[in-house]
Order: sequence, then C-alpha cells, then structure tokens
Amino acid sequence: MKKYTQSHFPFSISHFPFIFFLLPLSFFLLSCMFYSMAGSIPPHIKSIAIPLVENQTAEFAMAETVTDNLLSIFTEENILRVTDEKIADSILKGIILKVNDGPYTFSKEEAVTIYRFTVDMKIEWLDVANDKVLLTKQYSGWGAYGLSGDISTDGIDNDGDGAIDGDDIDEIGDPREFATRVAVEKIAEDVLDDILTSW
Repeated sequence: MKKYTQSHFPFSISHFPFIFFLLPLSFFLLSCMFYSMAGSIPPHIKSIAIPLVENQTAEFAMAETVTDNLLSIFTEENILRVTDEKIADSILKGIILKVNDGPYTFSKEEAVTIYRFTVDMKIEWLDVANDKVLLTKQYSGWGAYGLSGDISTDGIDNDGDGAIDGDDIDEIGDPREFATRVAVEKIAEDVLDDILTSW
C-alpha cells in the first residue's frame, strides 16, 4: 500500500486554522448579502399576501395572469414569505388600469411589422400592523410580437433582453400570449425592486 507523506496532500495541517477561519467568514458574507436585499424592509414585516388584483380592462383573464406572475416572482426571490392575507404582515394590492395592444413599428410600405402589448397598473403595499401604505405607484410593462405566428423565428426581440430568436431560449409559444407574460413579468420585477430599495 502506498504511503502518503505530508507533501502529497494538497494542503498541510498548518492550513486548517485558515480553513476554519474561511468557513464562518463565508457564512457571514452570505448572510450580509441576504440582509442587504431584505434589510431595508421594516423589520416587523416578514411575510406578504398577494390577493387577486382588480382588473379594470376588458382583457380576459388578465387579473389571474398578473397575480400569478407576482406570486411566482415573490415566491422565487423569497425575500418575504408569501402567505394568506389573514395572517400576513403586509399586503400587496394591484389594479390593472389599462391594456394597450397596438402597432409599434411599420415597414416602408406602412404595414405593421411589430405590435407592442402594454399593461399599466397601480400597486399598493400595505403594512397591516400599522395600517400604513408603504408604497403606492403606477407601473407599466410591455412585450413585443409580430404576425409570423412563430416568435422563435420572427426576427424580433420580443422581451427586450437584447437576444433574438435562436439566441433567446425564452422566445417560444404563442406571440401574443408571450408578449402578455413578458409585460406582466416586467411589472412584477419592478415592484419587487421598489420594495427592496424604497425602505
């Protein structure tokens, strides 16, 4: 059996104190990173409820689409625990004010080449314990689509991320449905950013 001398190991025994110093330091840095994201939120607020938003437009199922995307992003980020309205420390309420689905760019022949689907809504974030509005603001999000029927080959940056067609793995599905989802996701991300930076 081959015997290993100290020189064969990647580190010597003398390195152990340094390693034991690095481990708690790494945990500390990770905790600081989380605190930097959630530390600006009032300390008594640990959870959030997101009830079905109000829809003041004629766009079918828009309330469910917006609410589902808000829930998805807040759950994924896990900055505040998403819970039921009856026990939540805070409540995020929304009203869809306007939906616009119209021509955005035209060809030389004045034919529509790109449509832009835009959603405007008002958001209110309420501190339940203090019955205080922490944030109230109007938001707007958009997604683009063409008439080709296939957003993976339409030559359009449908979600505004700088990638097109084959270079963007997100660009799949029905053009208008995709544009709707992108518009709502942008609003949800902006709302989360404001909650993290406004306090």
